[in-house]
Amino acid sequence: MKQNLHPKVNTVVFKDISCDYMFLGTSTLHSSEMVKWEDGKEYPLVKVEISSASHPFFTGKQRVMDTEGRIDRFKKRYGKK
Repeated sequence: MKQNLHPKVNTVVFKDISCDYMFLGTSTLHSSEMVKWEDGKEYPLVKVEISSASHPFFTGKQRVMDTEGRIDRFKKRYGKK
């Protein structure tokens, strides 16, 4: 078999930056930032924008966007004159 074909899998801490939720997992991603985990060891920190803690499908909560302002701007711009 070929040597060094597959990437190295590391244990990393993922941090959801939208809700400050962190969890330990494995990944092939690398990071220069380190964070101390609950077990006292330091792991690389990988920041993600969304996870199961903040995704509407898993939380059951929808984020309300400024749809009223968007609709009014659309009607003003493209409405009948």
